Amino acid sequence: MGAAESSSKLARGIHEFTVKDARGNDVELSRYKGKVVLIVNVASRCGLTNSNYNELGQLHEKYKDEGLEILAFPCNQFAGQEPGSNEQVVEFACTRFKVEYPILGMVDVNGSNAAPLYKFMKSERGGLFGERIKWNFTKFLVDKEGHVVNRYAPTSSPLNIELHRHDYSSADGCLCRMTSRTC
Repeated sequence: MGAAESSSKLARGIHEFTVKDARGNDVELSRYKGKVVLIVNVASRCGLTNSNYNELGQLHEKYKDEGLEILAFPCNQFAGQEPGSNEQVVEFACTRFKVEYPILGMVDVNGSNAAPLYKFMKSERGGLFGERIKWNFTKFLVDKEGHVVNRYAPTSSPLNIELHRHDYSSADGCLCRMTSRTC
């Protein structure tokens, strides 16, 4: 077990990780303490691109002032659907979809080179096929304390995360409660 894998297994939340932004600068996820975070692996040439980017933008616009952060991680592991450089991905997302949330550096989400953050999140919330990420636009919902509270399939609409917030029986999984909004 390598150091990155070992540290991801020992982490208690996402706030213990440092990732790279699109320019290669370190971003300490501790800066998101006290905020609800939706983490998504994105791609620009996927059949799910338009709907996900549009709906992520709507979700961000509606809840950004209440503490919701969206972090997008480009990933080219699925049929080469994110072939551009970090700069090209940012330009695409900002030009075509007017993205206002952070587009971070390109990552692997599966395999031995998977980003430690993704190793951690997958270990916290496995999917239908175990821990492995199935495709682009898999979403992880993280509470204010940095705990992964839910994982959503690539085909799950970002707006359904909002629309089904009352389906959770505990305050942990309710987006509105996690953002201090009254349900």
